[in-house]
Amino acid sequence: MIRILVTAAALLASASALAADSLKVAVTTSFHNSGLSDILLPEIAKETGLEVQLIVVGTGQAIRLGEAGDVDAILVHSRTAEDTFLAGGYGTHRREIMYNDFVVIGPSDDPAQIKSVETATAALVNIANRKAPFASRGDDSGTHKKELSLWASAGVAEAQRTPDWYNEAGAGMGATLNTAAGLNAYVLADRASWLNFGNKADLALLFAGDPVLFNQYAFLPVNPERHGHVKHDLALKLEYWLTSPRAAELINGYTINGETLFTFNAKEVLQAAE
Repeated sequence: MIRILVTAAALLASASALAADSLKVAVTTSFHNSGLSDILLPEIAKETGLEVQLIVVGTGQAIRLGEAGDVDAILVHSRTAEDTFLAGGYGTHRREIMYNDFVVIGPSDDPAQIKSVETATAALVNIANRKAPFASRGDDSGTHKKELSLWASAGVAEAQRTPDWYNEAGAGMGATLNTAAGLNAYVLADRASWLNFGNKADLALLFAGDPVLFNQYAFLPVNPERHGHVKHDLALKLEYWLTSPRAAELINGYTINGETLFTFNAKEVLQAAE
């Protein structure tokens, strides 16, 4: 009986140690859909002992989870929302990790003729003028926020985006790309999700390269002064790894069909959390 009790105590201690080295990070669906997390998480566990539990949501929901203290850190891609998060005292700081770009996907025959335009806003004007089918994430994600800012720059008001051509999926990037494939519609996507998307149907990458489509991902630890239960030390330990040469090697080396999905641009953190 004593032997059984000792074994149970050992198991409880082991479980407690495991829980102590696990943290929750809210990440965007675009990051998860890219497949990069499948590359990074095993290396993080091997090199740091951290068990990173990903909560996969849009940027808006990730921000709200951070504000509520339901996660220890967030990895998102909407600078305006990130700055608001920090200004509210919900995060301790913002660390840029990597970037890619947004692209406009659409029917390969390009009925709105966006291939020849020079700016992303001109592409959206063409789509709106022709009322060509368009699939929007409609989920308050970083991609959705970028799309809305582009419509505003294009002078296409919400009232003009009518349901006969403008379709809100209210879903993540993968599901929205599936909607676009089913409707043979245009859609704004991040390049990584598009490259990793399997059901391309008759869709093609039609527009890219406008500097306004730059897409930066940043890591923000939740402020322990707001939520004393968050594992700030582990968030800093993860940040240390995410800015390391090993992370740079894995992020820059992740390709699909020879195309790079992300470019590492973090400034290395010189000391891990104690």
